[in-house]
Amino acid sequence: MTFGSERLSPNLNRKGKFPMTITREAEEIFADASYLYRAALERLEAGDIRDAAEKAWGATQRATDAMILSRKGRRPGTSGGTYRTIRAMRNENEYLENLANRYSQRANDLHGNCFYDGICEPEEAIIEDIRATGAYIDDARAIANL
Repeated sequence: MTFGSERLSPNLNRKGKFPMTITREAEEIFADASYLYRAALERLEAGDIRDAAEKAWGATQRATDAMILSRKGRRPGTSGGTYRTIRAMRNENEYLENLANRYSQRANDLHGNCFYDGICEPEEAIIEDIRATGAYIDDARAIANL
């Protein structure tokens, strides 16, 4: 793509940075996060807190990947890549710092403790975290557009 006499990558804006907008790919990932969140609520209603926690974690992971894609122009290839990227981004602004802290807490409580180890206690806190996944997705989407 050319802009005036400059040759630009189709993914770069005029300043040579990736645009901070939600692309079609990021929108599809956000949609998948919302699907996983609804599935988590269904599993919670069915009384399967462990599976609900894992689906809520999956929604968290997908929403974070979509936000990273929107802001950086690339999606991390692994969950470790997501973790490293969001930790590196946390100093960009207070919203990213908050999201990074919530991401780490959710990785520990929903994915590690509840799903893998089967320690879903205190149950009220885990249920609250599962239900709060919708707000996490909304916040990740808003940060994607900053």
